[in-house]
Parts: sequence; C-alpha cells; structure tokens
Amino acid sequence: MIGGVAAGMSFAARARRLSEEVEITILERGSDISFANCGLPFHIGGEIKSRDVLAQHTPESFRNLFNLDVRTEHNAVQIDRKNKRVLVANRSSASQEWLSYDKLMLAPGARPTVPIIPGVHDPAVFTLRTLGDMDRIIAASGSGKRVIVVGGGYIGIELIEQLHKKGLEVTLVQLHTHLLPQFDSHVVLPLQAELDRHGIKAWYANYLTSIEREGDELHGHLSTGEVLTADFVIFSIGVRPESELARDAGLVLAHTGHVVVNEFMQTSDPDIYAAGDVVQTRKRHFGQPIAISLAGPASRQARVAADHIFLDHLARPYPGDIGTSIVRFFDMVAAVTGWTEGALIESRRSYETVTVHENHHSGFYPGAELLTLKLLWEPETGMILGAQVTGREGVDKRIDVLATAVIGKMTIDDLCHLELAYTPPFGIVRDVINIAGFAATSIRDGLVQVVYDVPEDPHTQFLDVRPRPLASKYPLEGAINIPLSSLRQNLDALDKNRSVTVVCQLGKTSYFAARVLTQNGFDAVSFAGGVRGFKGGAKGIVPRSAPIQESGKEFPGLLPDNL
Repeated sequence: MIGGVAAGMSFAARARRLSEEVEITILERGSDISFANCGLPFHIGGEIKSRDVLAQHTPESFRNLFNLDVRTEHNAVQIDRKNKRVLVANRSSASQEWLSYDKLMLAPGARPTVPIIPGVHDPAVFTLRTLGDMDRIIAASGSGKRVIVVGGGYIGIELIEQLHKKGLEVTLVQLHTHLLPQFDSHVVLPLQAELDRHGIKAWYANYLTSIEREGDELHGHLSTGEVLTADFVIFSIGVRPESELARDAGLVLAHTGHVVVNEFMQTSDPDIYAAGDVVQTRKRHFGQPIAISLAGPASRQARVAADHIFLDHLARPYPGDIGTSIVRFFDMVAAVTGWTEGALIESRRSYETVTVHENHHSGFYPGAELLTLKLLWEPETGMILGAQVTGREGVDKRIDVLATAVIGKMTIDDLCHLELAYTPPFGIVRDVINIAGFAATSIRDGLVQVVYDVPEDPHTQFLDVRPRPLASKYPLEGAINIPLSSLRQNLDALDKNRSVTVVCQLGKTSYFAARVLTQNGFDAVSFAGGVRGFKGGAKGIVPRSAPIQESGKEFPGLLPDNL
C-alpha cells in the first residue's frame, strides 16, 4: 500500500478483516499514518481543543491493532510493473530497497494547488494538508494579525471563520464570482452575507499575481491592481492528484491527471488498485467522469478494492459518486448533493428547478429557522437530479434525505409523499422536502409557470402580493402592491390584456396569487423563491448586503425571515 489516511487505512483495515494470512505493508512518506484532515481548520481556531484527537491512529496503534507492517518516512520512488515490485526510499536513513507485491494499492491523495507567481515560496505563505501545515498556520496566527485567504471553497471558508474567531483581520481573494463554486451562485448569497456581517472583505473575480515582502509585511498584488497587506497568506484553491508515480509506471490517467479506475477500483494494470483523491470515478446515473476529494467516497472506494481482492465474486462494484457535501460558515450552513444547475447547463442536459423556503421545525415552537431548498429534476421522468439547501438549522437532515433520494432514483412525486418524522421541536407537518415536491409537481402539471428574473418588459405588470406593511417598508421598484388577502376584491386594478409577474417574500404566496389570477383569465407567472431568492441587480429589490433592522435584531444581507 502506498499512502495512508482515509483511503489507505480503510483499505488496510478491510483487507486485514478479510484475511489474517496476507502480508500488508504500508508506505507513508510522512510521519502521520492516519489523521482527520477535515478537522484541521477547527483545531486552528480552537474549536477542537486537543491536537491528539486529530491523530486517529499512530503507526504503533495501527500496527498492533491490525498486524500491519507500517513504514512511515518511507517514500515510494518507482513501480516496476513487469517484476511487480516497488522501489522504496527510507527518508530517515537515505537508503533504498525493492519491495515485491502481489497486489498494489495506490492511495497517495492529492496536494494543494499553488500558483506559479513571484513570492509564493515565502515562509509566510502556507497551504493546509497535513498536521505539520496546521501547526505552522497556528504559529503564524499567534504572532500575526492580518491574513489573506486565497480561495473560497470548503477549506477556505472554514479557515476564514476560524481565523476571524481568533481575532485576525481576514481578507478573502476569490477567483470565482461567488463563494463555494460547487454551488449555484444565488444559493450561497446568505453565506456571502456572513462575510459582510463579520466585516470580512472579499475580492471576487480576482487573484494574486505576486507576493512581495517588505520587512515583516507581505504585499499581495491583485489582478485588478489593488495591493493587500498581510502578515501571512494561505492558499486554498483546490488540489491536484499525486499521480506522478502512476504516470511514470505507465498507468492510464485522465486529462486532469487523475488515475482512471474501473468499477472495482482497478487501474489499467489489474494488479494495481487506486482510491481516494488520486482517482477519477463516475457520476451515478449518467456515468460522466468525476473526481471527488472527500473522505467518505475515499473510504468506500478502498473497501470496494479490498473486497475485490479477497471476496472475488462476492465483491460489489463501486456505484459512482454524487458529490454530497456540507459546510458551516459562521451561523449559516450550506449543503449540496447531485447535479447543480451550472453543471446541468454545462452538460446540456434538460432539467427543471424550483426553490422553496420553510422553517426547519414548526414556526410556533421557539427557535424555528428558515431553510432554503433548491431542487432539480429531469422533466421527462421526474427523477431527482440534485438539490442544495441553506439555513441555520436542519440543513444536514434535509441533504441526507435528498442524497438518498438521488441515489434511489426517486421522483418529485415520491418527495410529495415522503413520510418524515414530525413533532414541533424537530420538524414540520409538511417538511420543506415535501413542499419542494409539491412545487415541482405543480410546475410539471402546468398549475403554475415560474420565472427567475424580474420582468424588464414594460408591458408586463409586476405584482407584489406581500402584506402592505412589508411592501411599504421594503418597496420593489415598479411593482403594484395588492396583498393576497385582498387580491380577489381588486382584480379590476390589473389589466387582463397584459401579462403579470407575481412576487412575494418566499415564493409560496406568489404561487397562490398566480393560481387566483390564472383562473380569473390572467396570464400570470410566479417569481421563483420570492424576494429572498432574488439573484440581485434589477428592479430595485432590496440588496442583500443592506443591513435590515426588525424588532431590534439585525439581519445583514437578508430580509426578515418572519415576515
């Protein structure tokens, strides 16, 4: 085995459980054989107090528990496929030896991507992959006060939160136009509002062109010309597979550099397996190539490889990935599973989508928090393709249900009748997942037509059906305000010869209003997601970056959820 951590150690443990006779040798070039990568940012910020809990196993504990030959500080230099052996360098003694194998497992993982720019090798420029990297960042954050985090993906935003909690002045530089490029842009707007709420400056659609040292300070030069000053810089802009060993051995690689494997995690050499961040697998359902850098898939892939070696015909193939993931950013949580709208557009697949909002538990029970759920499905079959959920509470529960629905090829009709646990502290009679199913089937059945942009056509009537106090306090430019409760009595205020786009706070009331109008002879559509779901930039809808006061509580970047 080459490499430890999630894929490597999962493979070793499963292999030993399946065979007491096999000789298992683990080559790890570092000093840590098994540690919780995902926990590194949280120890930097002090949420995880003890460093020791991150090292889930020491070489000695794994050796004793599973009877393994664990060799840390040993680097695999070359694979001789013809003679089935690996050249190994002992980093401590500088000696080398050949080790033979019957089966070889590759789990070298991936390394952080670092741009080739001047100043990137300064000792105050870091990446985060290992416990040693974590220790160096902790040391820098103890003496420094200002930090530039480059990259707004999962690790980047976790680092931003943790460093901010330590009292540092944090600046984000993000190549994309929004946080978390794994999500659709408008879904993560509430997380971007958290940056504003905590006074964190973000430079979107930007990147560093160089880093210059001046005394104890670093100056980061942005592509747009601005210069940022910091005590240290952390790059978190993605990872690249550690596939050089596989490439030099002549194994087939994808154009991304990932090792290509079959459904049993075999490489192009049937005696060499691979798993984890280094491999390319397939998406479930449609089979497109995908590379997932997550611990869960890595562990399951490794189990499949071990089963194929030791269980023969009982081994089950790896079914592929759907990319389920979740991240917390201050008080907000975002999760995704399956296809995003951006990925569907890129792949030119047909889809339908709807965005709905509902509390995570009953509104009359204290502490209810609003959830936003975006659902995507296949128009021809109704099969669920993907979903994204944001909110402060209950996001994890919903994304796990939806991930199960994607894997199970469930349909929007199935969501309508999912029987989910309900009692006021934990749920709601009609869960947000049920509501997404209701909304999706209404669209499919032609009961409502939804739009995602505010009308620019002057011939279209823009109808705001929010209650009068809310509409007066947060007016929408060009909108006619007729609350839903009085709509039937005021139909003559609208022109039946002109189309109507209806908007409300969350999207539900505008659907009700559109049904009323349609059945009274109007050409009416509902604005999806309501004001809360607005993508920004048109018709005077209140910008999400504007702090809003309601009942003495500040809601930066969001309209009040309880209205």
